[in-house]
Amino acid sequence: MGIKGLTKLLADNAPKCMKEQKFESYFNRKIAIDASMSIYQFLIVVGRTGTEMLTNEAGEVTSHLQGMFSRTIRLLEAGIKPVYVFDGPPPDLKKRELAKRYAKRADATEDLTEAIEKGDKESIEKFSKRTVKVTKQHNDDCKKLLGLMGVPVVEAPSEAEAQCAALCKSGKVYAVASEDMDSLTFGAPKFLRHLMDPSSKKIPVMEFEMTKVLEELNLTMDQFIDLCILSGCDYCESIKGIGGLTALKLIRQHESIENILENMNKERYQIPDNWPYQEARCLFKEPHVYPGSEEPELKWSSPDEEGLVNFLVKENGFNIDRVTKAIEKIKAAKSKSSQGRLEAFFKPTVTGSVPIKRKGTKCMLGSFKQGNMPKIRSSPAFSHCQTEIHVGFSLHCEFLGSKHLSSSFPVLFFGV
Repeated sequence: MGIKGLTKLLADNAPKCMKEQKFESYFNRKIAIDASMSIYQFLIVVGRTGTEMLTNEAGEVTSHLQGMFSRTIRLLEAGIKPVYVFDGPPPDLKKRELAKRYAKRADATEDLTEAIEKGDKESIEKFSKRTVKVTKQHNDDCKKLLGLMGVPVVEAPSEAEAQCAALCKSGKVYAVASEDMDSLTFGAPKFLRHLMDPSSKKIPVMEFEMTKVLEELNLTMDQFIDLCILSGCDYCESIKGIGGLTALKLIRQHESIENILENMNKERYQIPDNWPYQEARCLFKEPHVYPGSEEPELKWSSPDEEGLVNFLVKENGFNIDRVTKAIEKIKAAKSKSSQGRLEAFFKPTVTGSVPIKRKGTKCMLGSFKQGNMPKIRSSPAFSHCQTEIHVGFSLHCEFLGSKHLSSSFPVLFFGV
């Protein structure tokens, strides 16, 4: 879910913190990407028709591989250096939210069965997407694919978005890319939306700058975190009747959730029982991420051509000619990116980015214990916890040509 209504709240109350950027403006930039979010997007769209999904000859779903392969090539051709960060075990506080998602998916499964019996194509399309979840196998497949492509993979100790933000704060990457706005709540200095949208050649990347968010809203980082908790986050319930705008007014007036609760009209607003807002605050302020001394080394390497052919063609039925051409695109793109950004040698000029125009609380619970050394892979699949994500998404799908597809079906790359 991320932070409920945060995009609109910022567009209306802090428009200078966000600007549209061209995809190519991130040439030679290192970008940390929320991998599981991207996989979910590919699963609900790429090759899907009703309940049917893109599969190989064995009947195994390959939509995630098709989407990840094509989209990563698109990033590399633009000179972007992606690093994909995968979720580790979720914090205990998030388990209630995950349980709600499980229940909603079960309800959607029942609705889908009914729609199929009635032959209601529109409802079938709607409910089938709601039943999708990212599994351990999907994650492992993509980790293996990215390793063979020579793209770094990081397995976070807990929340991927928190680890992405930590990499950005330490300067390991330029920005964080996701669709969930809580990347900002974790303190990512620069946050990008729509980077992984395969139609982003037409839809501009939306860039948010954290310092301008706080400056425009006239809040401290602690106050911004409290604002996000009040608006609605993944870690706890919100107070019914308080949306983003009301939350902003209350934070500006009272400065913290504690002060708001002391002055709140209890008859008008019902505070959830045993509301764990302090624990939620701690998860945003002190998330379980790798400490600076243990942050992963991010290394991009040449693609494993034989490995890619074996995995995509022999194991998953992709078209050999198209995979071979794709490998050449990867090699050419990596050669291009080695040129470096021009501003490394010349004084940078002002870009034509377009601003969007539209109408410290102390943590009381202590910090988390840090995990073991980071797991960074450029190798085949390895164990990983199950991840569940839900997000609205829309894109046009184009295929690399798996054997099971009709030979008359148009076969194209995402924007290449």
